[in-house]
Amino acid sequence: MRKYLIIIEKTINGYSAYVPDLPGCIASGRTKEIVEKYIYEAIQFHIEGLKEMNSPIPGNKTEAGNIFIKV
Repeated sequence: MRKYLIIIEKTINGYSAYVPDLPGCIASGRTKEIVEKYIYEAIQFHIEGLKEMNSPIPGNKTEAGNIFIKV
């Protein structure tokens, strides 16, 4: 089992998501719940493709955090 950071962004038409550690692995959807489902499926599909091509599966190198700034 691997753990990957996903980035979810609000768009004009809904949400988009991508995985920094899996370049090209993206998804979009009308709601946050839908885009979370789609990015999960996209990650699985992406990793299956890497396996079929005998390519290495990247590990998790990306971290996220929050910094609070008084404005």
